[in-house]
Amino acid sequence: MGAIDQEALARPRQEKWISVVAYGIAVIVVGILPAFLSSYIQGVITRFLIFALFSVGYNVVFGYLGLPSLGHAAYFGAGGYVIAVLKMHYDIDLFWVGAPLGILMATFIAAMFGILALRVSGIYFLLVTFALGQLLYSVAWNVKWLNTPGMQGIAGLSLPSFGTGGWTLDPISFYYLVLVITVICIYLIRKIANSPFGHALIGIREGEGRMRTLGYNTWLYKYFAFVISVIFSGVAGVLFGYYNYVISPTHLGVGTSFLPMCMCIIGGTGTLLGPVIGAALIIFVELFASIMTPERWPLTLGGLFVLTIMFAREGVGVYLAKLWNKMSHPYGSIKS
Repeated sequence: MGAIDQEALARPRQEKWISVVAYGIAVIVVGILPAFLSSYIQGVITRFLIFALFSVGYNVVFGYLGLPSLGHAAYFGAGGYVIAVLKMHYDIDLFWVGAPLGILMATFIAAMFGILALRVSGIYFLLVTFALGQLLYSVAWNVKWLNTPGMQGIAGLSLPSFGTGGWTLDPISFYYLVLVITVICIYLIRKIANSPFGHALIGIREGEGRMRTLGYNTWLYKYFAFVISVIFSGVAGVLFGYYNYVISPTHLGVGTSFLPMCMCIIGGTGTLLGPVIGAALIIFVELFASIMTPERWPLTLGGLFVLTIMFAREGVGVYLAKLWNKMSHPYGSIKS
């Protein structure tokens, strides 16, 4: 076997180890960083992790399947509302009770809404998901049982308890809980994306008619992808409810639904880390904008979105990946 053949066999293994090391370093840095930061910045990073999970889960439908949804905040907010209702009406803040119920509620709603929404596709799917999301927004706004007296929404939430001697998390331990859950969920999404199921979703995105001709039940694949995406949105919503201490109808509305879509577009749709990069850009640009010109944050977000569309249409994450590949193999192989 020649030197070129040996290099060709060794390169995939080298690239795999480089990726593993890069991911490991990123997790270690994010794990150690909070110990040296103020509580406010710790909170910002916690918010970033929650929305990174939200956008990566949303990307299953938007990126891998090619269906733009404007209703994912309905499931995100549903997870938060479950833990808020448990706290307000039943004084239950156990993580082992609130988190599973919140995820199950989001999944149950998605299982029903998905039957309606997936009867159409394209722009019609976007409009139907928007309408269904606004339906839940209206319910949360008008039903008194879902609102603290005197306000729209439920306030007075707290970080969860684990039921071990009344031990309740503090902000730093909650940060690590969010970090562990986010890493596990992103790993699971990676496994799904690289599975035959994930490849089938990409095939449906690129040509549903051809996949149907090959014998695939494309509606069932889209339905399962929709529900799987919502499960991760529900997880993010539960964590956000604990983090934010308040849950309101706006967290079910179109404004919140637009955020993961924007994060995916800015970072790179159909990629694993693109939505994470998009979430980082939006959350930290929002941080600096809130310090400098808080009243112009929507203008700043719009400008970031326009610049991405103009100069990095595939997404910032995709261009960073291409740059990484060029740096790794700038001249190709010259061995013989």
